[in-house]
Amino acid sequence: MVLHQPQVSLHFLGTSGAWPTADRNVSATVLKRGGELLLFDCGEGTQRQFQRSELSYMAISKIFISHLHGDHCFGLPGLMKTMQLNERKEPLDIYGPRGLGALMELYEKIANVHDQFPVRWRELRDGEAVEADGYRVTSRKMNHGALNLAYAYEEASRAGRFNKPRALELGVPEGPAFRRLQMGESVKSTKGETVRPEDVLGAPRPGRRIVVTGDTGPCEALVEFARSADVLISEATYCSDMLAKAQEYGHMTAAWAAESARRAGVKDLVLTHLSPRYVTSDQHKAEASPIFPSTRIAKDFLSVEVPLGD
Repeated sequence: MVLHQPQVSLHFLGTSGAWPTADRNVSATVLKRGGELLLFDCGEGTQRQFQRSELSYMAISKIFISHLHGDHCFGLPGLMKTMQLNERKEPLDIYGPRGLGALMELYEKIANVHDQFPVRWRELRDGEAVEADGYRVTSRKMNHGALNLAYAYEEASRAGRFNKPRALELGVPEGPAFRRLQMGESVKSTKGETVRPEDVLGAPRPGRRIVVTGDTGPCEALVEFARSADVLISEATYCSDMLAKAQEYGHMTAAWAAESARRAGVKDLVLTHLSPRYVTSDQHKAEASPIFPSTRIAKDFLSVEVPLGD
């Protein structure tokens, strides 16, 4: 449990499926946690999308690759090389499904960054988690032609609300003792009695939970994995007019994504990975919103703040 969590925002740098268009680059989504950036997928051209945004690729600490189709990972060697040319020294951690290791061996030769900064990669199994300070990122296998991992960013719970009137009533002096209680330490009151954190703190409050699907067709695993998430970022490659293609290639329609969000009980749904066959996103919005009203369609450089709940 932590006292507080930093601000979190989502930044969509690539929202097209399969290939880039004049308006949309291929898959890349950034979760900004304070000054740290987590990058989910890295399609070709992602380094340029960073340069066109308010974000710095040098602040990326971790990259999570959903699967090894090119529109989700071909941007890695270029991004690593650009980091090297800008004199990065900090390690870069890259995670992904089985097969990532062979790909990274090739990409590291192309980028040739060994003498500048360490690139550490790790293949994740279904259900495996990456632990970090104040949060974890958990993987879950989805329903796609290639092995695809969805990812859930989950924050540690926060301390419950501090009951100041109760603390004063118990004889806790205002000042450092208040903070010590909020940090989980017991203190002595002016009455000479021990006051424990649970005497003045409410129930722990959950942190934020954000789920990124990568590429997937509808499946029960997604509904379970996204249960009660603050934000579900789902691919919506097609609309229902291309239902047969969605079924053939293991992709979502806007309606399927909305129904998954509804069943999972998420707060907000953001649709991305739209097929270049669609000139606008109007059809996606019209199809998804009646099923799940809290739906928005991502476009390149959209930013979304994710507030903490009460």
